[in-house]
Amino acid sequence: MGEEIHVDFNTGSSGGSGAGGSTGGEGGPRPRVSGGASGADFDYTQLVPSFVQTAREIVLNPVGFFRGIRRQGDFLNPLVFAIICAVISGLLAGIIGLLISLATGNGFGSAFGGLFGTLIITPIGTAIGLFIWAAIYHLLVLLIIRPSHAGYEGTFRVVAYASVLQLASWLAAIPILGILVIIAITVYGVVLSVIGIREVHATTTGRAAAVVLIPVVIFGLLALLIGVAIVAILAAAFSQSQ
Repeated sequence: MGEEIHVDFNTGSSGGSGAGGSTGGEGGPRPRVSGGASGADFDYTQLVPSFVQTAREIVLNPVGFFRGIRRQGDFLNPLVFAIICAVISGLLAGIIGLLISLATGNGFGSAFGGLFGTLIITPIGTAIGLFIWAAIYHLLVLLIIRPSHAGYEGTFRVVAYASVLQLASWLAAIPILGILVIIAITVYGVVLSVIGIREVHATTTGRAAAVVLIPVVIFGLLALLIGVAIVAILAAAFSQSQ
């Protein structure tokens, strides 16, 4: 998996090689990769078979998948794929919530309302989140992988297709197993993103890892600081009430 490959991209950049491996011709735009060996780029016009094939390829053969997909062409197909993954996960989590509420006799109305809201809110939230997260990654691509890269759309495709792991995120709603599922999804999500950035932008594993891990570390530290601040505030309020 650490093997470097030579892939030309239509980035508008000339000369020079990517950080890890692709070498282009001298000058002029590079030819775009229009397909690949995996043949698994999602196509919403063949919704069910294409979705199943794409999900299987990403999970079981991520190197071949990201190496073979188009770098440019459209935002719609990867966006639709990610939204489907999010909606499926939301619906399954909502169904689990309904079953739990039925078993306990509490909160059935709110659980049903949440399930209905998933169909409306999830696609919008997923689309917004994808474009923002891809922009964060691509800013680092510009800083770390420059001058040759596959462009913002290439980064967006990596983020969208890596969201396939949302198909398993509903398992986090299961008591006890939830934390293990979250850890596994987080770790493999980082692995998929690193592989995707490396293959799509034809760079090294180290630089791809930097692109993916820098935001993770920053947001993790921010979450930790916020958590510590909240605990300190609650502790201070509790001590004053004594």
